[in-house]
Amino acid sequence: MGKFLTVLLAICAIGGGGFMYYQQVYAYYEEVTPNGETDVQLTSILIGAPETVLYDEFRAIDADSSPIRYRACFSTSMSHAMLTETYLLDDEAVPLTAPGWFDCFDAREIGAAMEEGRALAFLGAANIEYGVDRMVAIHEDGRGWVWDQINRCGEIVFDGNAAPEDCPAPPEGY
Repeated sequence: MGKFLTVLLAICAIGGGGFMYYQQVYAYYEEVTPNGETDVQLTSILIGAPETVLYDEFRAIDADSSPIRYRACFSTSMSHAMLTETYLLDDEAVPLTAPGWFDCFDAREIGAAMEEGRALAFLGAANIEYGVDRMVAIHEDGRGWVWDQINRCGEIVFDGNAAPEDCPAPPEGY
């Protein structure tokens, strides 16, 4: 009887682990249908607001289960010189990993390209949701990536602390 219970427990543990893995990697993600207007935006230096940029080959995934699960890939014909003169660079951008099946987004490759200067990171849009900024990185060869990242104000408030004076007031319930 002891062996039977041990095997049953092991099967339940493996099944539960597999189910949990599936939930994290596949279950909540959905493909995003491009709208052609707000898919790829960068914050303008002149007006301080997001503007849509030229792009094609857009692919994206998102999930309602977390505000930072958005990932997108695209290509653009805009040069680094033009982008840096027009849009706000962001030194705080750190690409977050994507599920392995979303193969156009490799956070390690993007991060390495940013460190080596082959890709530049820009602020796409600040506070798309309280405490979350949309970041965009564009490689010198025209490949681009988008992800959502918790900003400084979000880190403080999400840790249970009061928002600093230089941060917007968090919505009710935070």
